[in-house]
Amino acid sequence: MSTGHGADSAPAHKPDDTITRTGTFSSLKVRNYRLFFTGAIVSNTGTWMARITQDWLVLSLTGSAAAVGITTALQFLPMLLFGLYGGVIADRYPKRRLLLLSQGALGLCGLALAVLTLSGHVQVWHVYLIAFLLGMVTVVDTPARQSFVSELVGPAQLRNAVSLNSANFQSARLVGPAVAGGLIASIGSGWAFLVNGLSFLAPLTALLLMRTGELHKAERAPRGKGQLREGLRYVAGRPELIWPIALVGFIGTFGFNFPIWLTAFADGVFHVGPGTYGFLNTLMAVGSLVGALLSARRGTSRLRLLIGAAMAFGALEVAAAFSPAFWLFALLLVPIGMLGLTVNVTANSSVQMATDPMMRGRVMSLYMMVFVGGTPLGAPLLGWITDTYGARVGFATGGAVSLAAAVVIGLVLARVGGLRLKVDLRRGHPHVRFVPRERLTTAA
Repeated sequence: MSTGHGADSAPAHKPDDTITRTGTFSSLKVRNYRLFFTGAIVSNTGTWMARITQDWLVLSLTGSAAAVGITTALQFLPMLLFGLYGGVIADRYPKRRLLLLSQGALGLCGLALAVLTLSGHVQVWHVYLIAFLLGMVTVVDTPARQSFVSELVGPAQLRNAVSLNSANFQSARLVGPAVAGGLIASIGSGWAFLVNGLSFLAPLTALLLMRTGELHKAERAPRGKGQLREGLRYVAGRPELIWPIALVGFIGTFGFNFPIWLTAFADGVFHVGPGTYGFLNTLMAVGSLVGALLSARRGTSRLRLLIGAAMAFGALEVAAAFSPAFWLFALLLVPIGMLGLTVNVTANSSVQMATDPMMRGRVMSLYMMVFVGGTPLGAPLLGWITDTYGARVGFATGGAVSLAAAVVIGLVLARVGGLRLKVDLRRGHPHVRFVPRERLTTAA
């Protein structure tokens, strides 16, 4: 497997995995994926309702952005601690069967929180506990779901399907926060949690209706010792895997703490209610959906796109942090959402397409471990900074770290790929770009 030209090229793809521009929604021609997609959009809507409601409930119970950060941290702590073991399980057992178990467990967690809230007995420690239990389930659910996509559509449609999954998630984000905000303001948080719990009936039904004979057969890893270490060694020896994973680790840890920042800006900076908080999340979802659909149209996953999007993402977060007016802050959330989604989809599809199918569960568990598993470290820290120094400083800190990580990793990838940064200030020429070192030597 070739490492390619670092920041300038996509990870090495096998010749038969080359993806052509077959249309933004080409993966939906596959019946099993269509079922998967339909079930996911229902449960994703419920998930977004629960996320918004959970953050607002914790803020209402405690009045602390740090408490929101702790809740988020507890939900992602299991991925940090046990994520790699989840990948081993996903590689070893049938993924459809694992998803039936995990999706059912996620629904039960949602229903438990609904009962506690509707009965009036909910306390902060209840939310903390259920958030941790949700995290334990996603340790297996996430790598199984991520790697199951390739069994649904095959390698030729993998990148398109990954992008449509993100579009699905962000489409639900357009609806979920708005509905959650209305329910919180009108009849209370418990009903939003109830809808979330029931929404998992949709993916369970979809999984049961799939035609197993039409799945693309994936060779499962046999039981054996050292499979976790084998996965780590596999990634460590491939720059096209390790550096994108490192980048999304930094951005996931420091740049994606929106539950903390948006609640703090809504409550402490602009002094608006839960309805407007839901509106801010909807604006981010609009940008994210645009980013997902644009990604679905692209034929390849170039690492230079990943680096450029990550740099712009960090810079816009810093700009939004110091926006003097509500309308400007809200407007900037749209491109922030678009660029954040572009980073995620580009890194996700690049890593999946550069990974051997037998290793995909372990590699994707490592990817998700560093992407969301860093949240238990970043969320409390950014929550403390937000509480101590204000929402603007907290948001700017996350953006600055994301920008710095993108610059450093971009330079590392350029060096690995035999590239150098060229600055050209002439009119009509790209001002900043990576070029092969030989070209600079010849010009000199």
